[in-house]
Amino acid sequence: MDKPPATSPNSREGTLAGHAPTLQRIGVLCHPKIDRSHKLAEDIAAALSERGAQVWIGSTWDEDAVRVQIDRLDLLVTLGGDGSMLRAARMSAPHGVPILGVNLGRLGFLAEVEPEQWPEFLPRVLEGGYRIEERMMLHAESRRGDQLLGSHEALNDVVVSRGSLARVVRVHTHIDGFHLTHYVADGLIVSTATGSTAYALAAGGPILPPTLDNILLIPIAPHLSMNRAIVLDQGATVDMRVVTDHQVILTVDGQFEFTLLDGDRVTVTASPHIARFVRLHSPAHFYRTLMARLRTAHDEPPKEED
Repeated sequence: MDKPPATSPNSREGTLAGHAPTLQRIGVLCHPKIDRSHKLAEDIAAALSERGAQVWIGSTWDEDAVRVQIDRLDLLVTLGGDGSMLRAARMSAPHGVPILGVNLGRLGFLAEVEPEQWPEFLPRVLEGGYRIEERMMLHAESRRGDQLLGSHEALNDVVVSRGSLARVVRVHTHIDGFHLTHYVADGLIVSTATGSTAYALAAGGPILPPTLDNILLIPIAPHLSMNRAIVLDQGATVDMRVVTDHQVILTVDGQFEFTLLDGDRVTVTASPHIARFVRLHSPAHFYRTLMARLRTAHDEPPKEED
């Protein structure tokens, strides 16, 4: 099956259910630290094989193995929590491979199917009864003078924040070359609409429809400085320069951490890549489940890490 291009303008709602292409080459990614994900991966792989699909089983933590297989796949079935979905999205987005998430985590904002639902929903997916929902991603580059320190892709957010010391970070921030403000805060979050229900929400940011093409700018515990969230256009460039005499940390999707020094810069733009998720419910499902998931976060004891 030919894969869609990495970018697809005016297509955030995705393909209508019942008109999507069938899927034959499928990867099933389990979580190496969630025991039940291994047995579930085997069960799903067996069911897919019985229906004539070619199946490969891997781990969300083994990026090298996934990258070898990804161009051969039509779909990734990801078993885990939101952390697993973030990893799968970063690996699959450059190749246009969609993801179906089976939720084994605590919240599951990104997953579409609960573990007990897969026998019901999987046949629908194989028969093309799904739609593709597209999510904007971020591209970040960190620099020290003229030296490129790193280049990063994020589905949720890029965060510049203080390290182990409880001291504020000063971040000179420009938008499209215009000096916006000098933040004095615990940090600064640059988020997608998808990430608006992640760290950005904890910092008091707004909840956005996840398919919006916007960039959120949210200070963390600002001290005598700009304390409002700002919603930027997709085409905006956010440039942050760190002013500090102590350790500052750059984190990407809460999963990768890099040390920044005084004068280092982080530039964030919309990524050329788009994450694609297989959806079986209507777009309103996000709102129907939002409050239930937030209540679950408060009421249930923590599960294993995503």
